[in-house]
Amino acid sequence: MTFMQIYWHALLIILIMMTLLWVVSLKIRNVSIVDLFWGLGFVVSGVFYFLKAEGLEARKILILVLVTIWGLRLSGYLTWRNKGKGEDFRYRKFRKDYGENRYWWISYFQVFLLQGVLMWLISAPLLGAQVGGQEKNLGWLDVVGLSFWLIGFMFEAGGDYQLARFKSDPGNQGKVLDTGFWRYTRHPNYFGDASVWWGYAFFSMAAGSYLPVLGSLLMTALIIKVSGVAMLEKTLKIKKPQYADYEKRTSSFFPWFPKKSRHS
Repeated sequence: MTFMQIYWHALLIILIMMTLLWVVSLKIRNVSIVDLFWGLGFVVSGVFYFLKAEGLEARKILILVLVTIWGLRLSGYLTWRNKGKGEDFRYRKFRKDYGENRYWWISYFQVFLLQGVLMWLISAPLLGAQVGGQEKNLGWLDVVGLSFWLIGFMFEAGGDYQLARFKSDPGNQGKVLDTGFWRYTRHPNYFGDASVWWGYAFFSMAAGSYLPVLGSLLMTALIIKVSGVAMLEKTLKIKKPQYADYEKRTSSFFPWFPKKSRHS
């Protein structure tokens, strides 16, 4: 099968999954489950690409292993973090704004289908790395891709772990985490996520498939400008008075050494 044949089939599978997830959300009245499925959805996509792409090269196996580790960790972490907290405030606001009588079907298009299409577009490098076909042997671009993935996974998983430990201490309520990975970037988990996806982009280029790199570019744009850094910064500036000083001395996205505080 060609790239586009597999890719279109993947869209159908993703939309079916998201539709079933929407039905579940109606039963439990919680749209937030779509966020818990985000990482797992890419695992399903990666497995589908692996099964449909011809051959059994090292790069195919490596991509499948990496996306499975990344996706399962992310979905598992979000499930643990949101356990018992109910629906996310964003979806509660939408539910209130649209009204209960309309939001049940609006959520299908606004949340589930939208995220399904984004998942499909972003997953392109996972397929490109497996069906590029021009270069089956691992090379220097694969080394670069693996390096990006390892650095990204370290920042993403490590940042989440450090933040979870910080929040578990009641004495830190209202305070700003500025140690560990959070000393060098205000969003180590988002930087790590973007780096992981640029790792997949390099794997795709290593296979001779360049256009799917747009998926990694889209993921990065969403993280920085839409649903990640930009949205969270607005909330933190309001909730945490100390955040203004932290913002002045700490890099927003790319890790870098912090500036010296004027009070030090």
